Amino acid sequence: MLTKFKHAIFLIFALIFSANVFAENDPYKEMQVSADKLFSTMNAQSAALKSNPNKLKEIVRKDLLPYVQVKYAGALILGNYYKSATEAQRKAYFTAFENYLVQAFAQALSMYNGQTYQVESPKDLTGKNLISIRVLLNQPNKNQQPLRIDFQWRKNSVTGEWKAYDLIAEGVSMITTKQNEWSTILRQDGIDALTKQLNELSNHNIDPNAKPKG
Repeated sequence: MLTKFKHAIFLIFALIFSANVFAENDPYKEMQVSADKLFSTMNAQSAALKSNPNKLKEIVRKDLLPYVQVKYAGALILGNYYKSATEAQRKAYFTAFENYLVQAFAQALSMYNGQTYQVESPKDLTGKNLISIRVLLNQPNKNQQPLRIDFQWRKNSVTGEWKAYDLIAEGVSMITTKQNEWSTILRQDGIDALTKQLNELSNHNIDPNAKPKG
């Protein structure tokens, strides 16, 4: 159950903290407010979501996906394969990647059941372009240590905007994980094969009882 919770939170925070919603663009404030809003909504709609888990896809696409750096994250994961892809291949891949994110994060959200959390207190951002923000996830069993996840934020040198681009949970990077997971199919069959695989994965129904892979 603990592993299932960790996988769920890993994916949930990968989504919500890629947002850039507030005018002052303070990453610490965005993280706190985004977390509060998300989990409040989940608690308020728990009955409806329990009866129809697939409604989570609608919530993700409407309320969360517009704030996700889909292309930036997707390009980082592709690495050198992004440079060699044609414009048509990139367009198809990013569409599939977006749909995959809707499925993946909706599935992750289905596993949330009211756990509490604590976001790291704000620190001075003067002169910084890269920061890591810690989030502690409190366990139902008080004898267990909170889980620690560090979110990697980068300040755009042109716009000055802070946005999250990666997270590290128990020493594991989300970007690195997907790079490793998809490297074989990219190397052997190319970006078109990965695009097809992502489209197939995005069509899966949301199952709160599903066991996370990995």
